[in-house]
Amino acid sequence: MKILFLSDVHGITENLDYIRKVEEKENFDKIVVLGDLYYTGPTFPNHKKIESNSVLDFLSTYKEKIIGVRGNCDSDVDIKNSDFPIADSYTLLCVDGLDIYCTHGHLYNKENHKKFNKNGILIYGHEHIPYIIKEDMIYICVGSISLPRNNSKASYAVYEDKIFTIFSTNGDVIDQIHVEE
Repeated sequence: MKILFLSDVHGITENLDYIRKVEEKENFDKIVVLGDLYYTGPTFPNHKKIESNSVLDFLSTYKEKIIGVRGNCDSDVDIKNSDFPIADSYTLLCVDGLDIYCTHGHLYNKENHKKFNKNGILIYGHEHIPYIIKEDMIYICVGSISLPRNNSKASYAVYEDKIFTIFSTNGDVIDQIHVEE
């Protein structure tokens, strides 16, 4: 199974053509969108154009593949108008013998994870900074495809054959982990 993970689009289309090309090349089985899809919020320091309807159109082209999770900037109206399901706080993927807990990151993250199996992987966005940390369990923050923070690059993650890789939108590997059962 090959899975693409995106987070924190925030209504910005800037890197979606790149993601479209990656999807065309890789033909992912699933695309997991980890929240904050269409809007940035009134206090977010953003100088990029918000095109929520264009983001909705882009995501809707993959509605048969998308698994969505609600972020802290996603409203009830956003959820209702999306053409694909969006889980409220997290969803569980069981792939290749692995438990992959997918969430946005504002409720569950490296600091708040006690409800999840310690042998699992917790994957999220929200922080807008990509990283992989292996401690009591594996934590993967895919960063943000649109609004990276702390001098990080726009990023996304790919899962295939028990390997999680975080990529920048120029194709560089930011971080990677091979997960054993």
